[in-house]
Amino acid sequence: MLAFVTVGSTQFDALVQATLSPTVLSTLRRKDYTRLIVQCGNSNFELASAISEGQKLVIEREGVDIELWKFKSTLQDVYEKADLIISHAGSGTILDVLRLGKPLLTVVNTTLLDNHQQELASALARLGHLQYSDVHHHSDLAATIETFEPSSLVPFPPFDGSRFAKLLDQHMGFE
Repeated sequence: MLAFVTVGSTQFDALVQATLSPTVLSTLRRKDYTRLIVQCGNSNFELASAISEGQKLVIEREGVDIELWKFKSTLQDVYEKADLIISHAGSGTILDVLRLGKPLLTVVNTTLLDNHQQELASALARLGHLQYSDVHHHSDLAATIETFEPSSLVPFPPFDGSRFAKLLDQHMGFE
């Protein structure tokens, strides 16, 4: 199976470092993930200097084949192929993944200015749409992956653009 990790357009050193730790890789392997793709952005980690812009690095660790790269113009094709997505808790990424019906485990980037990622991840987890973790210790992410049950997630409702129009019409007094 394929797991995909994305940091989005930001730098999220802790997520990349935790993902590449023996603890997390061993956990992924025990859960039958034999392939891992990591979109690392501009994160600083042990292999960052080996990845040129537009290039990828392929390695194997703990029985997992790993592909690392910085950015692509779209992540849609990787989202569609992945069996599990581990992502920063950015709203755009979360909505893209949930709309595809993919299992999502988010990790809050606590280095950002405010706590919006925590609020969003927490709210969507309470609704059952995703699970979230932190990466203060590599074992935190590993434990979350170990207990993650995608079948227990509640499907995200499909997009309905008419809801905003109705709300706006009501607010403006047209209804």
